[in-house]
Amino acid sequence: MTRDAARSVPWRSRAEHAAQSPARTAWVAQLEDADAVRLEKLWCWWRRQGQTPPDGDWRIWLVMAGRGFGKTRMGAEWVRAAAERNHRLRIALVGATVEDVRRVMIEGESGLLAIAGCRMRPRWEPSIGRLTWPGGARAEVFSASEPDKLRGPQHHIAWGDEIGKWSNGEETWDNLMMTLRAGKPRVVATTTPRGVPLVRRLFADPMVAKTRGATRDNRHNLAESFLDSMRIYAGTRLGRQELEGELIEDVAGALWTREAIERSRVRAAPELVRAVVGVDPPASAEGDACGIVAVGLGRDGRGYVIEDATIAGASPEGWARAVAGCAARHHAERVVAEKNQGGDMVASVLRGADTGLPVRLVHASRGKSARAEPIALLYEAGKARHAGTFPELEDQLCGLQAGGGYEGPGRSPDRADALVWAMTELMLGKRGAARVTVM
Repeated sequence: MTRDAARSVPWRSRAEHAAQSPARTAWVAQLEDADAVRLEKLWCWWRRQGQTPPDGDWRIWLVMAGRGFGKTRMGAEWVRAAAERNHRLRIALVGATVEDVRRVMIEGESGLLAIAGCRMRPRWEPSIGRLTWPGGARAEVFSASEPDKLRGPQHHIAWGDEIGKWSNGEETWDNLMMTLRAGKPRVVATTTPRGVPLVRRLFADPMVAKTRGATRDNRHNLAESFLDSMRIYAGTRLGRQELEGELIEDVAGALWTREAIERSRVRAAPELVRAVVGVDPPASAEGDACGIVAVGLGRDGRGYVIEDATIAGASPEGWARAVAGCAARHHAERVVAEKNQGGDMVASVLRGADTGLPVRLVHASRGKSARAEPIALLYEAGKARHAGTFPELEDQLCGLQAGGGYEGPGRSPDRADALVWAMTELMLGKRGAARVTVM
């Protein structure tokens, strides 16, 4: 198999490609035991294209991906290749604790001992925290809980694992970088995303080479039962961070926080006694998305977000039909649309369809954040819930800032604005209506 053929499907390794070929499968089955053992340790056979070290003259390589992606194997294989190639190499292995280095980076299933070939297996001396390869390359163990121990040594390269959970993260990292005084220094940092200062700093640095990935990229090497059990986290902050490998941060001064939204999440809404659809129409026929969000009042007195039906790239007639469809699905008793951005189109299309659905057109006399503040308070009081996951809507909510700023995705929080209109109508009643001009 050629190198190019192995890369034709980027998430597959050469081994996975071979498994699709009866001839290749038979060839592997006929290997002598010694050859089969060598093939088992041949990383270029097993690694996916996304696990290949970056090209170019980089100094720092950040591997930030979901759990089970193969980050540990990537770090260990990079260290192994360097140690076997350069017998004079001095290497730093840094984890959150000494126990983490030993349990994961060295003795783990994808650690340095497990991946080593018989002839080049390093000698592990746990009592002094040292790993020595037959050629003479040597690695030392360090812990982020004791950053000062990195002040004296000198290294050529380093591997830092799960840097997102390091205590004293930036201090440890800075001390580590100052030990890389020999030869051409390089360091690999592997981690599941966490919005801590060190991870944010490396992620934002344009000089850092980056590899991103999700748990599903390695699905051929993970148990199907595990993947099935993880589906319940799809769309949640935990799932997006730990499985999708997204770096999710809270915006300074945001009206909604990720933690608050997670507290408000339920799997399903209770019986609803009323439903409302909020609409934030695009500014023009060529505008961005039309925000369409349905909310319902439960018998428990709480408001529930039940659908984000936002549509992008549609004509006015197209997004108006999407509004009508959402209203019909949830038996909504009212559609609330912002008149400022062409809400008349929603009213005319709905009424033209003879749905008999009341349409309330509202004029925004205050900014989006000001209108959103009373709704954010409902979340804080436990009176507003999300029945399921709405990642794009939640990203916009967490980008709205007190005082009028917006640092979320897109140019405008259309989904968030639609939710605010709907929740205002549903939960605040006359108090909400007093804050807008009803047309």
